[in-house]
Amino acid sequence: MKVLMKPIDMIAWFDKEGNVNPLRYRVKGKEGEYKVVKVQKVISKEEERLAGNPMLIIRCQSVVGNYEKLYELKYDFKGKWYLYKI
Repeated sequence: MKVLMKPIDMIAWFDKEGNVNPLRYRVKGKEGEYKVVKVQKVISKEEERLAGNPMLIIRCQSVVGNYEKLYELKYDFKGKWYLYKI
């Protein structure tokens, strides 16, 4: 997997316990166009600390352009989302 750490726009929902569930995200392409990707399956979630900041890494699976892709999203508990690895 290639590390990107690219900021994205995310639509997600949180349950009563505060667990985050991503639904879909929007990422800006190389030519300035936006692409929307629906998160079809969450494979795993794990917490880590990056420079002392707690972050959640979410490994996901989606169909993008007729191909099944695995990728990782990062959620900074300050409310920022990143496309971490693809």
